[in-house]
Amino acid sequence: MSLATRVKSRRLELGLSQEKAAEAAGIKQQTWQAIEDGTTMKPRNIVGIAKALKTDPAWLVDGGPMMPVADVNTRRVPLISYVQAGNLAHGKPVESMEDVYEYILTDAHLSESAFALKLKGDSMEPEFKDGDVIIVDPEIEPNPGEFVVAANGDFDATFKKYRPLMSGSDEPVAFELLPLNSDYPVLTCRDGKVKIIGTMIEHRIYRRKR
Repeated sequence: MSLATRVKSRRLELGLSQEKAAEAAGIKQQTWQAIEDGTTMKPRNIVGIAKALKTDPAWLVDGGPMMPVADVNTRRVPLISYVQAGNLAHGKPVESMEDVYEYILTDAHLSESAFALKLKGDSMEPEFKDGDVIIVDPEIEPNPGEFVVAANGDFDATFKKYRPLMSGSDEPVAFELLPLNSDYPVLTCRDGKVKIIGTMIEHRIYRRKR
């Protein structure tokens, strides 16, 4: 039995249309149809497809005994690019973005606007490495010393440490964004181009090459 056959048979067993199954998986109906037609052999969002079919991703890919899974207290957040993260500062929601193919599963309590970001560069070394993944919630206000994603200009985003600048009344009047790598400059909101998008709530470190 192929992946296409397993997906189709399980969908029919659950009484789902392709449209409803695709909606539950967070993909387009045409994408689902391509999987069942055998055109797409290695779908990117296999975890979302498995959750829509209430089964185990390994069974969909490899076959063997089917392993149904109950709904668990997890949700998936889109893994977006730095440019897409920058767009959030201009009011463009994640769900309206094109080319969001990957998702990260988490059991953290997040707002609907939460997203994941794969870090690039070395400005936050040694604590954060190129390729690490962070989960960010735009609904959480940062505390001093926490890490944030911010819009840096019109087209991109940056990941830095948040430091408020206090006035005499102990109320923050501005903020700075600090790199952990001293080779990079400190950013300030005073030039009007830096805007906080969200606060990091989870940091995931993956196996690195030696």
